[in-house]
Amino acid sequence: MDHATPLEQALHAARALVLADLVAGEVAEADVVSLVEDSVTHRRWWVEQWPEGVDYLAGLVAQDVQDALLEKYGRWPLCPVCSHGDPHALDVEPELGPDPHWVCAKVGVKVAAVGGLGPVLGLGR
Repeated sequence: MDHATPLEQALHAARALVLADLVAGEVAEADVVSLVEDSVTHRRWWVEQWPEGVDYLAGLVAQDVQDALLEKYGRWPLCPVCSHGDPHALDVEPELGPDPHWVCAKVGVKVAAVGGLGPVLGLGR
């Protein structure tokens, strides 16, 4: 029987959603997965300080991983909507809110819920 607290359940869910997007983009290498773990550790502390933020964990972990990937590897996930111009990454919206989605800020289109990206949205510089 699972006795995980609501906080642990939310953290596990956030981890699973972001990992699903990384796997879909074929970028779930060990060093990238460790970025997810780092974010989950940080966000555990954050939500312990602000329990009302538990519904925001998936979007925040996604943003944390996106920022960490940009520093080390390049933009992720790449926008599948815009086929012209320079490749750009999707954004998480809302930045701080429940039910986060990946959106193309250039054209204002929701692409997928966090955890719902399709394949081939890999890394780009």
